[in-house]
This record gives sequence, C-alpha cells and structure tokens, in this order.
Amino acid sequence: MTRDEQIGFLTATLLEEMPQYRREASRLPEDAGERRFFLRCLMNVREPGALPPHYYEVQDELLSREREEKGVVSVSSLPSIRFDPRLVLWQGDITRLDADAIVDAANSQLLGCFRPGHNCIDNVIHSAAGLQLREECAALMRRQGHEEPTGRAKITGGYNLPAKYVLHTVGPIISGEVTEEDRRLLASCYRSCLTLAEEKGLRSLAFCCISTGVFRFPKEEAAQIAVAAVRDYLHRRSLERVVFCVHGDENLQIYRRILGESI
Repeated sequence: MTRDEQIGFLTATLLEEMPQYRREASRLPEDAGERRFFLRCLMNVREPGALPPHYYEVQDELLSREREEKGVVSVSSLPSIRFDPRLVLWQGDITRLDADAIVDAANSQLLGCFRPGHNCIDNVIHSAAGLQLREECAALMRRQGHEEPTGRAKITGGYNLPAKYVLHTVGPIISGEVTEEDRRLLASCYRSCLTLAEEKGLRSLAFCCISTGVFRFPKEEAAQIAVAAVRDYLHRRSLERVVFCVHGDENLQIYRRILGESI
C-alpha cells in the first residue's frame, strides 16, 4: 500500500465503527496532511477495543514509516551534562528517543488523551505508539478496578515507538497555590518511574516535564523537584542514563540553570 492508501484504509475502518464522524470526513480537502490529521483524531477519540488484525498490520506499517521519517534519536549518543555522566538534557520530541522506556504524563483513567489532535504529551505518545497502547492500558485498568492514583507508575509496551516501554504516571493537578502534598506527589512520580524501571531491568529512561502542561504545576518548581528526585535516586541506584526531555525554550533554560549547564 502507498501511504495515502494506508491512511484511507485505516480511516475507513474506524469510520465503520464511528459513523458519526462520516460527515466530517466527507468535508475533508484532498490535502494529504489534513487526511492524516483526521486519522489521528479518529484514533484519539476511539474507545478501547479490539480491531481486525489487518488494521494493526497497516497501522504499524504507517507508524513505522513515520517513525523513520522523523528520525530515531539514540539516547546513548546524546551528550551528558558536565557534572553527572548519567544525566542528559535534550530538547525535542520524546517519541523519537530510543530509550528503554519513556515516561507519559497520564490522566487518572490511564487511557490516553481523548481530545482529538490535542498536543499534550499523553496524546502525542499514544498517537505515535498506535491503538494497541490504549488497549493495553485499558486491560491494566480493568484488572486494577479503579482509577490510577497520583504519584505511582505503570508499565506497558512501546509498540510503534522507538522506546521498548512506556511508563505511565499521573502527576498532581494544581488548582491554586502549590501545596507540600503537591510537591510530595510530583517527586513520587519520578521515584515511582525510576523504581519501576530498575525493577524491570531497564538501563535508560526519558522523562517528560510531568504536570507542567494542562495540570498547571509551575515549571521552575517542577523542574527543581524533578532534578532533585532523580539525582537522589541515582546516588543509590544503577540506572545508566536518564534523559530530561523538554519541550520549548523556556523549559530548556530552566533545566540548564538547575543542572548547572552553560546557556
């Protein structure tokens, strides 16, 4: 199949399940980018559930092609910060990193973001991994029987990501002043991910900036908590490489200051 044929097949398959979106599909221009974005939106709003095996085959071919087009970034090739060879600061798309695991700042349902085309890290990771990731998360939640508590971590496969695994953690949501409990819970997110990674024998882990997006944790304070928690953990443990993957220049400058890197 060509890329356009793949997008057409995947879109048609999802529209069979969700006919309420056919009108929007009929109004789409012929632009390939718009049609690909519409497919992403359908994937974002689809509830968990099995699909025909051929759907996954075609989806995986498309996502694998897109992964290679974006370019996989080797974590082992990234320069360490000056004062700790196990720490890396990198600005970019976390779904390009070939770390053993990347961290998803999840919501308490742990099913990914259902807002079509939303640019949060949760949506970005699920969109790049494929619908199998939502299905595995749903199975985890069915077994658990309740929403995911803040500050813990779960592990799933990475599917079409370069990373082998995804660690899912729910950060604190800030609705006013940051409290000591908020700080404790955010630190717990980092410790829980590090502990789980080590338990699973992983050697490299890439963090996003947990809770600093729609959960509104102030970026500067969140970065201080993140760096302190990771450094404290690595002082006693054996993970080989931890990446602080930041989005945007503001976060980059904040982490540079805290890590003692020159700007």
